[in-house]
Amino acid sequence: MDNMKTIEGGVTAAKGFEAASCAAGIKYQGRTDMALVYSKTPCTAAGTFTSNVVKAAPVLWDRAIVRESTQPVHAVIVNSGIANACTGKEGMDICKKTAQAAADALSIPEKSVILGSTGVIGMQIPVDKITAGVKVLAGKKEATLSAGSAAASAIMTTDTHKKEIALSFEIGGKTCVLGGMSKGSGMIHPNMCTMLCFLTSDVAIDKALLQEAVSEVVTDTFNMISVDGDTSTNDTLVCLANGLAENPPITEKNGDYETFRKALFTVCKSLATEMAGDGEGATKLIESNVIHMDTKEHAKILAKSVITSNLTKAAIFGKDANWGRVLCALGYAGVDFNPEHVDLWFEGGGKKMLIFTNGSAADYSEDEAAKLLSNEKVIITSDMHMGEESATAWGCDLTYDYVKINADYRS
Repeated sequence: MDNMKTIEGGVTAAKGFEAASCAAGIKYQGRTDMALVYSKTPCTAAGTFTSNVVKAAPVLWDRAIVRESTQPVHAVIVNSGIANACTGKEGMDICKKTAQAAADALSIPEKSVILGSTGVIGMQIPVDKITAGVKVLAGKKEATLSAGSAAASAIMTTDTHKKEIALSFEIGGKTCVLGGMSKGSGMIHPNMCTMLCFLTSDVAIDKALLQEAVSEVVTDTFNMISVDGDTSTNDTLVCLANGLAENPPITEKNGDYETFRKALFTVCKSLATEMAGDGEGATKLIESNVIHMDTKEHAKILAKSVITSNLTKAAIFGKDANWGRVLCALGYAGVDFNPEHVDLWFEGGGKKMLIFTNGSAADYSEDEAAKLLSNEKVIITSDMHMGEESATAWGCDLTYDYVKINADYRS
């Protein structure tokens, strides 16, 4: 038994991790906008990064450390407000100066510092403010759960609430912990992971296996969410493991590896779906299930097509059981199927309703359907009757507020 259970906390729940937050005034005034996550001992690191051709400076910095360096990682420095994307050589110089400030303040190597930035594209981060913020963070870091929670709040932009989770589980008779925090509310259509997510664990695991687990898990979690169809320039997920749980090191794909992978999937799914439900202006989380499909890949394409359809998202916001929009989204996804064989179900508040079957509308009440669609979570199930494969994607409704938020985001 892996004895997996959710526990209190986030990035500081695992042994040896500390965190801090501060108000550096990088763009926001009157709120925290910088965070530090720090491990007392060196960490094995794995990560996934945006597939957008336009990559922010911190993405390039982190990718070099995670993919090309054998240097262990000690710390993560994150700022919100300015994304440090499309900032040229100056943007990379800011990364280097931020890492140097962390190296000096924490007495660690410069290349052991992971960086994350989120916010407006094209603005330059004031280097004096971010380096001063690093010194404040280094002096404030502590291992408390509240410090981790405050760090999760500091990295928010248009998020309405912080996103954090922690799990405990057993490996080799030792209690292990995996915790994490993420942010993201707009420009969310990941094609590797999403916006910013930082995971911390006290598990002892081989770097190659940690990377394999991370890369595999994001395909069914962060890669299956969408808020607005825009893949960010700053998407970064980094997982740090310091080994302080003193479990027998995971060096092969055995039962211990599967236990860790299960914990990783649980944490990533929780953070990803929380982000989908907190999309800019959103009032509902939409879950799209495609079942009985011929291949897993086809099921994933169809499931994601439904939650990225603006017309479907708008219909759910309006509590309109417009099944034609769902069927349309399935039909243009690029996967062949017979619409005469598809059943569509809407579900919410514990009630499930057949909406479409045998090629036409089912016998249902529009009023009852509207009540069902009034719930905070709406599930759309597309039964394709073509095989045994399935997939799930998550998104949110499209509201008036999404346009309001993004029409004046830079100001």
